[in-house]
Amino acid sequence: MSLTEKFLWGASTSAFQIEGAYNIDGKGLATTDVRHVPEGMADTKVACDHYHHWKEDVDLMAELGLNTYRMGFSWSRIMPDETLTPNPKGLSFYDQLIDYLLEKNIEPLVTLYHFECPQALVDAFGGWKSRKMIDAYVKYAEVCFRHFKDRVKKWVTVNEQFIATAAPDLAMGYIEDPYERSKWIYQISYHVSLAEHRAFSLLKEIDPEAYIGPVCSIQVVYPATSDPKDVAAAKEAEEMMEFILLDLSVYGEYSPFAKTWLKKRNLYPETKPEDAEILHSSKPDFIGVNYYFSTCAKYEEKPFGFDTSFFWAADDCRIVPNEHVQKTEWMNMGTDALGLYDGMRKIYERYHLPLIVTENGIAVSEKLDEEGKIHDDYRIAYLKDHIDQVLKLREEGYPVFGYCPWSFMDVLSSHQGFSKRYGLVFIDRTETDPKECARVRKDSFFWYQNVIRTGKTV
Repeated sequence: MSLTEKFLWGASTSAFQIEGAYNIDGKGLATTDVRHVPEGMADTKVACDHYHHWKEDVDLMAELGLNTYRMGFSWSRIMPDETLTPNPKGLSFYDQLIDYLLEKNIEPLVTLYHFECPQALVDAFGGWKSRKMIDAYVKYAEVCFRHFKDRVKKWVTVNEQFIATAAPDLAMGYIEDPYERSKWIYQISYHVSLAEHRAFSLLKEIDPEAYIGPVCSIQVVYPATSDPKDVAAAKEAEEMMEFILLDLSVYGEYSPFAKTWLKKRNLYPETKPEDAEILHSSKPDFIGVNYYFSTCAKYEEKPFGFDTSFFWAADDCRIVPNEHVQKTEWMNMGTDALGLYDGMRKIYERYHLPLIVTENGIAVSEKLDEEGKIHDDYRIAYLKDHIDQVLKLREEGYPVFGYCPWSFMDVLSSHQGFSKRYGLVFIDRTETDPKECARVRKDSFFWYQNVIRTGKTV
């Protein structure tokens, strides 16, 4: 079956945000396990306790009607320490999960690297700061590709490389100086791209029938005004927060603009002559798209720093609010369904690869009502507006082959614990009391179930 022959209705999660069992059955610590969590906020120790509820969760996925589940592996569960020796109990957990998904006719779409880096590799040689991490990632990928060869046919190399490499507590220690921090961000990102391309090539050797691609947090950036300088600033922001990464994933090189931008600021990463062959000898089969909201940019000369965006430092551009979109409690940049359509068109027209929406959702603070239910009309409205744009793209002939909202269940938010909820399924726990982590279907669960059954949002 070709990649685009069957439309995939799915939902997404990541390992560290749902599994819990952070030190059980031989799992090693990940950077997400040791990062600072404010007192009174949930951490990865239990999360949604998916490790002990996985069968119940798959049953819910089957009831929902999913035909794909975009999930993640925990690298430190599969390889707990710097010896990179596979952990049989870690592999066994994913064996059970994937076998049961397939039994329920749900295809796994597996992400190898979703923010969590094994802490043992950071301690041993600095993690992604070192080229040793490239070999470590490839060894991890090889174990996964070979072990799950007959069961997993769609793989994601890295989730949101922009965030995964730029967030201080995910890939490196906090660095105060913006130049020094930026220099490491681009160096780390370059190492990730080399590892990714080696994984592309490796999968084709091990399983030529499997598909693989990156997942990008797409940046849809509008100019704050029609001033040509603001228009140029918006293009710069998109280039340096999105296309710089996808260009390396697809073409194996930076665009002339990105290369000039980096060299002008003395931020160009250290490379080796043999890297070029690695970067140019493979390419992805598809691109995964994570989208929540759009942003605006304006031209502004200022000191180089991260006040432009939390993850991107610049000296001639600033991200600003958009007065034309509706803001919500947790999404202060506003929501913008048209941005998904616009952003995916831009990606296809630049790369001409099939696309799948791997994350898309709205965060809300939620509690069970007196009847023990969640009436989330706001989530239904958000998902409807965005799914309509996906269906429009398909009608126009764009090769969009799937849609996976974020998230299947409420997950442990990276920075807000369980105060911020995205799921179709409510997880009954508080920040400090995991209780039984009971699963409760929200109204959006039943609405999405009908969308999957009919292929329509009305």
